[in-house]
Amino acid sequence: MKSVNFGTTGREVSIVGLGGEGVLRTFDRGKEAQAVIRAAIEQGVTYFDSARVYSDSELYYGSIWKQEPSLRKSIFQTSKSASRNKDGALADLQGSLKRLQTEYLDLWQIHDVRTNEDLQAISRPGGALEAFVEAKSKGIVRFIGVTGHHDPYILTRAVEELPVDSVLLPVNPVEEIVGGFLTHTLPAAKKKGIAVIGMKVLGGSHYVLPKLGITAEELIRYALSVGITLPIVGCSSPEEVQTLAETAKGMGPLPEGDRKLLVDKFRPYASELAFYRGVR
Repeated sequence: MKSVNFGTTGREVSIVGLGGEGVLRTFDRGKEAQAVIRAAIEQGVTYFDSARVYSDSELYYGSIWKQEPSLRKSIFQTSKSASRNKDGALADLQGSLKRLQTEYLDLWQIHDVRTNEDLQAISRPGGALEAFVEAKSKGIVRFIGVTGHHDPYILTRAVEELPVDSVLLPVNPVEEIVGGFLTHTLPAAKKKGIAVIGMKVLGGSHYVLPKLGITAEELIRYALSVGITLPIVGCSSPEEVQTLAETAKGMGPLPEGDRKLLVDKFRPYASELAFYRGVR
């Protein structure tokens, strides 16, 4: 598995990562979730996504890191907090560390920033940002990130105004059509030199994939072609992990002509498939 620089942090991560959706965002499915995580490790994936609110996701990871601490040292473990005040965020961090069976996070992300009020709450005295900066200064977290999939202009402000090392944003053909995340947030992140992680790679496209003849491989290759650091994809089986890894290893980014043809297929469905911009 090819590795890429994670922004200007000096760390490297695999060119694709395991997303926190799929079987990871469930309860009481430890056996299936562990199979997916182990399949990702075997394929050379090192970036692992999670969040405090993603069901039992952190517990699934933690069960493996507890059994095999050496594996934890070789991967890039992330999590997120949606708390907007310092005390709430610190409580989330302690909960995440306990559930993940780890003493530190490689990346801790300010989760789901949507509104101006979110930004104000995060940044004011006693806001969540104080917790993130404090945790980084103590080495409890290596890097700070911000995430959002609702308002690209608010997320762009977060990238520009907050002391973050990365941003997690939607990356799929619909985003190229409706604009914002790829036309404003991505350039702002590149200008700042921070890492860009792509989520919603498959988006809601499973609704139209059969009728359009579009494959998951094409959408992963699309994400690899738009100039981000890496895409992450939630998986529900080891077979889906294999598809993700083999696409990254053997196929690579879509050529420009193929990318434009793919985007054109999505145009009639753009507003419908960007549903995640309006659903919390």
